[in-house]
Amino acid sequence: MRVLVSGGAGYIGSHTVVALIASGHEVVIVDNFSNAKPTVLARLEALTGASIPLHAFDLRDADKTERLFADEAIDAVIHFAGLKAVGESSERPLDYYDNNLGSTFALVRAMARHGVHRLVFSSSATVYGESATAPFTEDLPTSATNPYGWTKVMQEQILTDIAAATPGLQVALLRYFNPVGAHESGTIGEDPQGIPNNLMPFIAQVAVGRRERLSVFGGDYPTPDGTAVRDYIHVMDLADGHVRALEYLGEHPEVAVRAWNLGTGEGTSVLQVVEAFADASGRPVPYEIVARRPEDLAVTYADATRAETELGWRAERTIEQMCADTWRWQSANPQGYPG
Repeated sequence: MRVLVSGGAGYIGSHTVVALIASGHEVVIVDNFSNAKPTVLARLEALTGASIPLHAFDLRDADKTERLFADEAIDAVIHFAGLKAVGESSERPLDYYDNNLGSTFALVRAMARHGVHRLVFSSSATVYGESATAPFTEDLPTSATNPYGWTKVMQEQILTDIAAATPGLQVALLRYFNPVGAHESGTIGEDPQGIPNNLMPFIAQVAVGRRERLSVFGGDYPTPDGTAVRDYIHVMDLADGHVRALEYLGEHPEVAVRAWNLGTGEGTSVLQVVEAFADASGRPVPYEIVARRPEDLAVTYADATRAETELGWRAERTIEQMCADTWRWQSANPQGYPG
């Protein structure tokens, strides 16, 4: 298939581009570079040996989105583009609703006009809200505790409704947990702009000397070491899950909308990640315990049985591999991507 990857220069998008090309698909990228750098494209082309068309604009520009579909022969879409910082979404809710919903509206309208009927949507475990108990299964009701999470809940509902009204449209909703790691080559990885919002890139920046210490939010949770437990999944396992979901839709034309969790099904505490990263890097990771964040749950991890049963997919890489690959990327690129 010739696959349009929105947000394809970003962290998860770029790794999925590599996995798609390795599986024999062609890729077209659209990205406005609000949270990515153009220099990633040359690295993707060097890694894959493919020439990758890049369209640099915001999907909310309906005219440009329309021209993109008119100019490129697109068979399917994987939709990553969107703002994604939980804390920031509470400070800038209007920006999050406008960006995340608006980009999806323009994209789906262009797909309909050009007869593109397959969409893999980048959702999140945040759609399970605060009342769910781990392990999370796909049949739990959806909810959210912040504007970012609500944009995911809303987009899932919007896409479900559109699919019900559009014969032939197929949508995969991929709810993933905590993506970490980097490509094993160390040439692409996570490069957050500003202060990292997620644990692993913050730890990596401490280890490489960019930050003094890690703040661990909460040391009094009802967990073995008092720190929050999360389901960390290697970004390349996650990328493979997107490819498998896309191919599943092609193999099962009767499927209109289906949700799958992508996770390991196991939890790892913050301090266990810190210890694993210190071992992988050979560097100390100083940290201090600070107050909990109000939106954080004590324990979250996936029940990934449906993905294994239906997609034939399961996460293979360990937390040790996640840390080693993150360190390989960060140590080779201490300031992230150039430019």
